[in-house]
Amino acid sequence: MPRLPPEIAFLAAQGADPRLLAQAVSLAEAAGTDAATALLHTGLMDEETYYRSLARALGARFLDGPVPFGGRLAYPDCLVAGLAPLAPGAGAAAVIAPRGPAVADLLGGAGRGGGPAITTPTRLREAVFAAVPEAVAGHAAGALRRCAPETAARPPGPGLLVLALILGAALCLHAAAPGPVAQAATVAGQATLLALTAFRIAALAIPPPPAEAPPLPEAALPVYTVLVPLYREGRVVPRLLRGLAALDYPAAKLDIKILLEADDRETAALLAAIPLPARFEVVTVPPGQPRTKPRALNAALPLARGSLLVVYDAEDVPEPDQLRKAAAIFAAEPPDTACLQGRLVIDDHGDGLLPKLFAAEYAGLFDVLNPALAALDLPLPLGGTTMHLRTRVLRELGGWDAHNVAEDADLGIRLALAGYHVGDLPSATYEETAKGLRRWLAQRTRWLKGFLQTSLVHGRRPLAGAARLGPLGSLCAVALLPGTVASALAYPVCFVAAVAAFLSGGIGVAPTFCGNLGPGLALTLFLAGLVALIGPAALGCRRRGWRDLWPLLPLMPAYFFLVSLAALQAVDELIRAPHRWNKTEHGLSRSSRSGKLTGGGPQRNGGSGR
Repeated sequence: MPRLPPEIAFLAAQGADPRLLAQAVSLAEAAGTDAATALLHTGLMDEETYYRSLARALGARFLDGPVPFGGRLAYPDCLVAGLAPLAPGAGAAAVIAPRGPAVADLLGGAGRGGGPAITTPTRLREAVFAAVPEAVAGHAAGALRRCAPETAARPPGPGLLVLALILGAALCLHAAAPGPVAQAATVAGQATLLALTAFRIAALAIPPPPAEAPPLPEAALPVYTVLVPLYREGRVVPRLLRGLAALDYPAAKLDIKILLEADDRETAALLAAIPLPARFEVVTVPPGQPRTKPRALNAALPLARGSLLVVYDAEDVPEPDQLRKAAAIFAAEPPDTACLQGRLVIDDHGDGLLPKLFAAEYAGLFDVLNPALAALDLPLPLGGTTMHLRTRVLRELGGWDAHNVAEDADLGIRLALAGYHVGDLPSATYEETAKGLRRWLAQRTRWLKGFLQTSLVHGRRPLAGAARLGPLGSLCAVALLPGTVASALAYPVCFVAAVAAFLSGGIGVAPTFCGNLGPGLALTLFLAGLVALIGPAALGCRRRGWRDLWPLLPLMPAYFFLVSLAALQAVDELIRAPHRWNKTEHGLSRSSRSGKLTGGGPQRNGGSGR
């Protein structure tokens, strides 16, 4: 039997199985971590048993019920330190929940009795959240406003009204302007739209960046925090846990936090019935406003133990080696590469026409456009899930904006403004679509509303933002955020007008160059718009091996009418309910092209396409 390190040696004297302890030592040596973490995170021993034994070894009191805190709890410092004061008469001055190497230090320096009380990290966190829920909720909702108030979303207020008045006045001036002036303004607007469209077309010619890196040995892998916010997701809990358990990463270096809302008793009950090893932690976020995903993420950010962090959604099934790939790329990249965006793949093609078109759109975005933007080091609105981050940078920026319903896009812009780079991660995470037109519209409305929120936030100081991003970066940010919403709003009018002009033969040839400039730009913009709609989707499907979806791509212009409807609803919601989160239901998929969503093999229904 190998020599036992002090953080688990005391267990042998209390009758623990020597083979189990030896296995923990072997796992710890392979992973380059301490034996206590290996013992707990691999499920060889549960938290309660370990910390009770630690308390006996120290001759300390073990708190297994309510924790009688004393004085004022300094949140989140008390949880970061694993130490909190106790009330007079509690039998100890403080309670601690040491982890890993801190256990060995405690055993080496402690006398018998008279020291702090012991509890488990889970019980300490639950007790602190119960004792100061307002502080936890306030920290989660207001972290960014305290750190960088100028970058935090606020209700639109009079600013949106002023913007609407300016746009209305511009349209009136255009209608009343003399012919040459109106024509010049029209040409300028067309040229601007063409420049914005050029980003999507240019992505077709830019190969994905070489984002591979030599794999890291087990001992060199960093601790990785995985955050998974859930709300009423009972349908997908079994699939989610299977996907997280399948991650090919040392268990001793995983810090998986499943985040629940306080009123989600159904999902909480399902998780409580499943015995999870200590690398899984179920965190219930105290009630508070706004009820958004980024608020839940902010509540967990102070608790993150990993130097790297990834966010997954409830329905996600990542490729098992994704964390290893990301850790290797981060190690090879300079420190200013603060984020890697993985590839989101819609997998339920067999569920109907809308999922197929959505899958093609996602392929164009995550397999074509985003890698091209990463290769050019341009601002990249993140995807909300499968975004891998350096935890230090995320904390430096104040976490997520709890009041922005597209917190991912906002974070991508804030990273760019702070001088950080977002890289491409060539690893897939399989997802399902929002089922039915009503759910799809609600989800897309939330995204576009968040794009508007982000545009208003970072448009407060346009000159300062442009100076930080540079001309090309500024044009890219405008094209991908307000440009996406503006093009969706203008699309039905422009499309119908263009088709009507074609059908009526109304596009004639003027005798002068200037007379042909406007119609020529309109025709160019129309054709460029079609290429921008269909081209990335076609190339993305090709890179995915989904050639069976190509016959459906001519329907993308019709599909974009639905995006236009969502844009109209987004403008309405921005005024009436700016921070409302349109929840997407998951676990409704009936098919899975890869088999990832069902746990089976690739399904032929819907086409394997590979």
